Amino acid sequence: MASSSMSVSRTSDSSWTLRENKRFEEALAKYDKDTPDRWRKVAQAVGSKSVEEVKRHYELLVRDIHYIESGHVSFPNY
Repeated sequence: MASSSMSVSRTSDSSWTLRENKRFEEALAKYDKDTPDRWRKVAQAVGSKSVEEVKRHYELLVRDIHYIESGHVSFPNY
């Protein structure tokens, strides 16, 4: 289960559909950190989010990855 701090920040983030998340992921793969106007291009690829929204979504993704890699998120036993 994720920490409560992660849950709180996720609820304050604007809602993203599965389709928007997929487009976001594909755009991140296409436009790396060296791409000029990266965030504008990612926002255009998503189609329904602003540059600020995609930047914030990326910041949350990076933070989530950090939590996972540092062992703060437990994985379910299947």
